[in-house]
Amino acid sequence: MTLAGSVSAIVPARDEQATIARAVLSLAAQPEIGEIIVINDQSTDGTRAILEELAASVPKLRVLETQQLPAGWVGKNYAVSLGAAQARGDWLLFTDADAVHLEGSTARALRDAATSGAALVSYSPEQEMRTWWERAVIPIVYARLARKFSYDAVNDPSSPAAAANGQYLLIRRDVYEAIGGHRSVAGEVLEDVALARRAKQAGYALHFAPGQGIARVRMYRSFAGMWQGWTKNLYPLVGGSAGAVAWELVAVIPWIPLGLLLFGWLHWTFPALGLALLCGRLAAYAAALRRNHFPLSSILYYVLAVCLYSSVLLASAWRYARGTVTWKGREYPVETPGR
Repeated sequence: MTLAGSVSAIVPARDEQATIARAVLSLAAQPEIGEIIVINDQSTDGTRAILEELAASVPKLRVLETQQLPAGWVGKNYAVSLGAAQARGDWLLFTDADAVHLEGSTARALRDAATSGAALVSYSPEQEMRTWWERAVIPIVYARLARKFSYDAVNDPSSPAAAANGQYLLIRRDVYEAIGGHRSVAGEVLEDVALARRAKQAGYALHFAPGQGIARVRMYRSFAGMWQGWTKNLYPLVGGSAGAVAWELVAVIPWIPLGLLLFGWLHWTFPALGLALLCGRLAAYAAALRRNHFPLSSILYYVLAVCLYSSVLLASAWRYARGTVTWKGREYPVETPGR
């Protein structure tokens, strides 16, 4: 049995005034979490003031401040590395400032770790979507990524597949230190996947699963923020090469149905067949939505979803070809993963 208070929650916060209080309070309600370390990463909004107010009423909370970002580090990685260095728990829970942790979630994560023998447990949290662009983009991104990062493959010790979601990543402290912690992935934009890969390559078991009942997040609160976030992440997530992007576009865009519809002037059978194939695509997307726990109403955004997903993937590939990505006011050098 894992003792109460054996988990240290580590939360990076950069301009998170809209979400940080809910995140901290939801973590404080977890008995297994003995301390909450929030690293205020040079916020320019009201984040610091909110944290100071919370610290007066949440005994578990400690607030750290970052200084100048060292060369070679991504801001989030540097912030959480500072928190990990101060943590005292046997387990380290890395989570985001926009994550709301649901009742009993930490206990469940520790049970899953014990049952599976995993040293790293990660979940893809429930996604909160309020706007048309969230309902269009978030489900199709997760549906596509689920094809590449299968839970079964990631959890299979004999498979080289490795993945994690940085919105909820719980790792044993000794394992974190053994694989080099965030210092070993200092410049990685996808630090969650990189940590999972390092853990699995070192022989440690992973447990990656859907996050229903674990945590809920609203990833992006503006279209610009969503665009910037996915242009930072999507290209390496799909494979990080021109070939991977081309294959993804072939797979996601209904080229044949569209072609048949365009040639409808030749004979009525062409648009009829095109519509039938398009209905098949919609049915397949509906099945993917159900598998990934998204509402079936998201199917209403299918055409828009395909257009936006394809556009942000191409924008992401272009940013990586240029050699830099931008996130929260910072520009990071990147290399094409497939090189």
